[in-house]
Amino acid sequence: MSPPPYQPPFGGGPAQGERPPPSEFDGLFRASAASAAASASASGPAPASAGPRGAAGAAPGHIPPPRAPHAAPPQPVPASPPPRRKLPTAAIVGIVVAGCAVAGLAAGALLSGGGDEKKDTPQNAAVSSATPGDAPVEGDDGKKEPSADPAAAQAKALDALLKDSNNSRDAVIKAVDSTRSCKDLDKSASDLRDAAKQRDGLVTRLEKTVIDKLPNSAELSAQLTKAWKSSASADSHYAAWADQVGGKHGCIKGHARPSGESTAGDRASGDATAAKKQAAELWNPIAKKYGLSQHGWTQL
Repeated sequence: MSPPPYQPPFGGGPAQGERPPPSEFDGLFRASAASAAASASASGPAPASAGPRGAAGAAPGHIPPPRAPHAAPPQPVPASPPPRRKLPTAAIVGIVVAGCAVAGLAAGALLSGGGDEKKDTPQNAAVSSATPGDAPVEGDDGKKEPSADPAAAQAKALDALLKDSNNSRDAVIKAVDSTRSCKDLDKSASDLRDAAKQRDGLVTRLEKTVIDKLPNSAELSAQLTKAWKSSASADSHYAAWADQVGGKHGCIKGHARPSGESTAGDRASGDATAAKKQAAELWNPIAKKYGLSQHGWTQL
C-alpha cells in the first residue's frame, strides 16, 4: 500500500519544486479583497452560507442574528408637580379670625355710615317726631318693633282698682234705706261702717298705684281720692245716724228722725257724687284708648 500524496499545510509556504507567485499578484489580490470588503460593508451583511468556512468566510452553520429595528428614543417623563405644603392648624385659625374681624369692622362702618345718610329721609323724620313711647326698638330677630307704652301698664293697674270700687255700693244703699224706715238698724250701722273701711282702703291703694304717665293723671288721682274719701265720710255719718234712730225717740211713725249725722252724711254723699262724675269723665277716654272697662259715675 502506497503512502497518501503529500499536501502542503494550510496557509503554509509553497511546496518544494513550486515557484512562488510574483509579488505583484499578491498585492493585486490584497487590493481586490479590500475593495470587496468595503463594498460588502456598505451594502449590508451578506446572506449566510451553509458551505464550509473559508479563509475570510463565516463559520460553518452560523446564522447571524437579525438586526434589531431602530428603536425610538425614550420620551422624557413629565415631572409631577411638587406636593402642596399644608398650612398648620394655627395658621388657618388665625386667617379665619382675621377675616371675621375685617368683616365685622366693615359691617360696623356700613351701619354707622348708613344711619348718617338717612337722617333727612321722611321716614326718619316721622320717627323722630313720634312720642318716646312709640319709638321703634330692635327685637331679637332684628326687626323693628314698637316699644311698650308705659301708660298702658298704668292704665291696666288703675282699671283693676276701679273694678273693686263698686263692691260696697249696693250694701250702702240698702243700709241707708233701712235706716230711714227704722228697720234693721244694727245691721245697717255695721254694713255702713264696713263700707267706710272699704272706701278708705281704695284711697290707700290709689296712693300706691303709679299713674303719672296717664293723661291728666294728677287731676284724675285727685278726683278719685276726693270721691272715695267723701263716700267713706258719708258712710260713717249714716252709721252714726242709724245708732241714733235705734235710740229713744229716734223714729216717728215708722220714719227716722233727721239729725246732724244724717245731714252731714247727705252733704258728704253729694261731694262724692260730684267727684265721681269728674273722675269718670277723665278715665273713660283712657279706657277706650287701651281697650279697658269704662265706668259710669255710679260705678265708682
